[in-house]
Amino acid sequence: MKKSLFIAAVAAALLMSGCSQKKPEVDMTKQETTESSSGTTASTATEVDSGVNSVIGTEESASDITTLPEDERMAQIKELEASAKKIYFDFDKYNIRPDQEPRVDEDARLFASDAAKDLTIKIEGNCDEWGTDEYNYALGLRRAKSVRDALAIKGIDENRMVMVSYGESNPVCTEHTKECWAKNRRVEFKLLP
Repeated sequence: MKKSLFIAAVAAALLMSGCSQKKPEVDMTKQETTESSSGTTASTATEVDSGVNSVIGTEESASDITTLPEDERMAQIKELEASAKKIYFDFDKYNIRPDQEPRVDEDARLFASDAAKDLTIKIEGNCDEWGTDEYNYALGLRRAKSVRDALAIKGIDENRMVMVSYGESNPVCTEHTKECWAKNRRVEFKLLP
């Protein structure tokens, strides 16, 4: 009697557990503490530099970002984050295209600025809807790693960077067109205190 009751309980537990939801694949080389959202991007390197200066007032006050009240500090981080450029990729590729290299250069300058030098950089890899979930999570992580490596070559400390892949689960466009799919094949950045 006890044995059949035990088997019934185990079977019920298995049936109740159901399928798990998709979770992003994460490279846990560094612990994350908070997550914020991205905004619009600046269009030139000059705008990025001036955007950094406007966020903090002057270059000299950049080191004071850590002493600001939490709401002001988060507002400044969001402004810096909005200045970061998205990096776009070709279908089924994770190498940085030549037309995207200037964007990587601008991001490296932004992340090396006094305003951002103490922040952790979360590099988020994304894919279009083509391919299996597992394949897209792996491809998103490879895209994030390509960008991380390119930023490291440009002088950004790898210890400041964490990577995450959202695969196809974080689209910015949901239409079924080539233009829309191209917008989803990207790396974005979040800045963390």
